[in-house]
Amino acid sequence: MSDVTPPVHLDKVVEGLAGNPALPPELVRRLFAHRGGFGSVAKRPDLTDDMIAEIAALGDHWLTHSLALNRSLPHAFRMTLAEHPDPAIRAAVVVGAGDAPRELFEWLLGDADPRVRQHLAESDHVPADLRARLAADPEPKIRATLAQWWPQAPEAVRRLLLTDPEDAVRAAACATYYRRLPHPVPPADLLPALMDDPVTRAGAVRHCTLAADRARRLADDPDEEVRRELAEHPDLPPPLRDILAEDPSPRVTLRVFARQDTPEPTRAAIHAQILSDVPGPDWLTDPQVLDDEALERQIVSRIAYAELRALRLPWVTADPLPYVDSPYVCFRASAAMSDRLPAPVVARLLDDEESSVRTTMALHARDRIDPATAERIDRGYRPEKKTRWRPVDDFLLPADVLRRLATDPDPRMRQLAPRDPDLPVELVHRLAADPDHAVRRAIARHPRLLTRELTQLLADPSEPVAAAAAGNPNLPPEHMHRLLALAGL
Repeated sequence: MSDVTPPVHLDKVVEGLAGNPALPPELVRRLFAHRGGFGSVAKRPDLTDDMIAEIAALGDHWLTHSLALNRSLPHAFRMTLAEHPDPAIRAAVVVGAGDAPRELFEWLLGDADPRVRQHLAESDHVPADLRARLAADPEPKIRATLAQWWPQAPEAVRRLLLTDPEDAVRAAACATYYRRLPHPVPPADLLPALMDDPVTRAGAVRHCTLAADRARRLADDPDEEVRRELAEHPDLPPPLRDILAEDPSPRVTLRVFARQDTPEPTRAAIHAQILSDVPGPDWLTDPQVLDDEALERQIVSRIAYAELRALRLPWVTADPLPYVDSPYVCFRASAAMSDRLPAPVVARLLDDEESSVRTTMALHARDRIDPATAERIDRGYRPEKKTRWRPVDDFLLPADVLRRLATDPDPRMRQLAPRDPDLPVELVHRLAADPDHAVRRAIARHPRLLTRELTQLLADPSEPVAAAAAGNPNLPPEHMHRLLALAGL
């Protein structure tokens, strides 16, 4: 093996090796001395009690931190780490605890460090009666976190948070956004106070009875969030709806656009305005100097445009046929969410010019999606925001399609070929030498890679490719030994 090219990214290769499920136990132990990464070897699910004790005795921060995050860690060791002097380790224990016994959470509930209690406030695994105690935590940030992450807390807990003396806590308890669904409904007797309170008003609007005088006051509220919520209220009087359609904030007018009762000329005007105001793709690097106010307007316009693209309207989904040819992408996507569209309409939406409409329709007509359609939908998939998911993750392509894609001109489609575990060796060899690093990364863990190809990928100039190759279970043990020797382990 002396003629094998050493890895360019040795630390990344060693980290990849740490997650290799076929790594022999004696090599797992040698990795405990590695200090070039974040101690990922301590996250392995196959660690023995002796290995865990050895890691804990080393006192290395990253190894211990990873050990605390290990969801396979035996309870006795987790309890030991719950008393670790480093609060970051104790906080990691909470994150990795999962369905741990009650005694662990009860112990950590009294932790002096707010970071630990904050993770407890976020965790749905904490027994409800213990979690409820955090509503009286001395640190306002903990109480605010609890309000955001536990919207379905018992009413007694919600009342405490909604009437908390700290603005930030009340704002989190009566908000327009929560970390968990469904959103809570405030107790009716608290609504008057929540509507009077500037920090809770926006979150309370959707739950209030909209009398005429109140609606007029809310339409003039200086808080954009309040006007946004008012624009969505089902009892909004038409005259105020028309006033809000002229609001200076596009995020407010967008809510008017989304209303079922908005006149079509008004809807079209709002849509055109949002599209015309959206800054170009290079707006943040534009050499033109913008003052703070102009920059803020551009940011708000960009957000409004993104919200428009992501908008899905239940009332359109409930009665989809009038909207399948709508000029608005979000209307067609909302119609595509219906599970009771006739076949010709499904076919039309599967062929829509917009990727989001095609993909939405495919996900709601799974029984009508053949491999050719699934490939077409995936090939044209253009996500609204960065994501690893792609349509074929939900629609498995047969082996003959995957093999054809191995030679596709589009590297994004070639990345799918390694999903065939029986991919012919000649195609595996071709993909291992692909000019696109994402394709090489996709093939790097394939079971049919030859040893020579694996060692070449270990020396790949791309860090993710080299790390993926090191995680391939078919990497021969002698190569694992050599990699550790090169790293001085």
